[in-house]
Amino acid sequence: MDQSKRPLLIPPEFATYAEQHGIFDLYKRLLEQVITTKPDNPIKFLIELLKRDNNDVPQIVILGPPASGKRTISKMVSSKLRTAHITPDNLISDAESNLKSEAQVFVQKNQTLPTELWVKILEERMKLFDCVKKGWVMEGFPQTREQAQALQAVGIYPKHCVILDSPDTVLIERAQGKRVDPTNGDIYHTTFDWPSNSDVQNRLKEVEGYTEEDMINKLIVYHRHFEGIAECYTKCSKVINADQPKADVFSQVYTFLSGQSRSNAPHTPRIVLLGPTGSGKGVQASLVANKYNIVNVSCGHLMKQAIADETKQGMAAKAYIDRGMMVPDNIVMSILSARLSQLDCVSRGWVLHGYPRTREQAESLTKDGFVPNRVFFLDVPNDSVLERLTLRETDPITGERYHMLYNPPQSQEVKDRLCKHPSDTEEEVRKRLAQYHTYVEEIADFYLDSQHVNADQDPHTVFECIESMVVNPLPKHFP
Repeated sequence: MDQSKRPLLIPPEFATYAEQHGIFDLYKRLLEQVITTKPDNPIKFLIELLKRDNNDVPQIVILGPPASGKRTISKMVSSKLRTAHITPDNLISDAESNLKSEAQVFVQKNQTLPTELWVKILEERMKLFDCVKKGWVMEGFPQTREQAQALQAVGIYPKHCVILDSPDTVLIERAQGKRVDPTNGDIYHTTFDWPSNSDVQNRLKEVEGYTEEDMINKLIVYHRHFEGIAECYTKCSKVINADQPKADVFSQVYTFLSGQSRSNAPHTPRIVLLGPTGSGKGVQASLVANKYNIVNVSCGHLMKQAIADETKQGMAAKAYIDRGMMVPDNIVMSILSARLSQLDCVSRGWVLHGYPRTREQAESLTKDGFVPNRVFFLDVPNDSVLERLTLRETDPITGERYHMLYNPPQSQEVKDRLCKHPSDTEEEVRKRLAQYHTYVEEIADFYLDSQHVNADQDPHTVFECIESMVVNPLPKHFP
């Protein structure tokens, strides 16, 4: 065969390795740090950054008006993620002696600390071991747009910004019953969150500065600065309704924190659609492929094409098919591997359906380097599958496919000549369903990040659901 006409096969490991290890995101982080830090020796600085065990740590800012529950939610998040909990108060108390003395001068005079001093204190705090290795949750800071921009200028920018929001009337009402534990600083409420421990109850004290007049003044100041701060964090922020039980607020906050921000790194879609016979895998694969200009790879069609072209693998597969036997996995994988390694699949991405059908096949696919970054299970009840398949028939003259319930033929003449495919009998359909359900749990266990879609609805509704999952990053699994 002429070498110039052979299909160009590209090893799939390149893109898979880059995505698994976040190579492009690593370049981005290093470049950002160099530009913002401006070290005298960039090479040495980059080497030190690369020596760190983990750069992907939580970096969270939690903002909101007074009495919105910032302290409670921040403590819950910090405890859950095992990060450092940073507040304006402990920033000053934990600062170096020189910075602490300078800050206390302003505190004693009841004056606002200059932005430059805040930034110096925060820069020193961020260099400590707990922030570097575990990440941080910063509560109630920055308090002005000027502070937010100053932090950005030195490279302190959160990955997630939570903004707790609640009507002013609710916040004023909350403030009236707010109590603080002087021992550890925990916040309680006389109505909504009263401690069960009697010792804690006895030592609670009212919080100074939370009278109705004080709250009105604080809310005026907060609303004056809020828009400016929010504009600095538009790409990483989410507003959470704080006027609900704290468990619900925390649940919504944690869901947001589990989501990953969009990346500008090159991304090649590698999608696998799994589901029982008649679940619409072929239809959804076609819709996804057309929408995103990726390659629609049907394992069944590849087998037929290989047989029609009389390739070596095709002839080997035909010998088994003619005898009504299952084609061995190594032959199927050989045919599939040759297609997925071609230039269009590697450069544009692919959506695969009809394979894998067992865990062993899924393991073989991964072993050969074809690791999907999205796996969808199209879930359809057995009764719906039987209704879909056993009632469909084909016109042998025109090739038009009809469904006797949803798309019946318009004339009796067409109806009389319709033929049913031998594989669409109830017995054959039930056999294929049983085979699918035998292996589906094993495959789901192998693809831990797989997602389930209700496919027992209109095809375009199913596609919208799949599309919404494809375009968003997978949730992050915290250790």
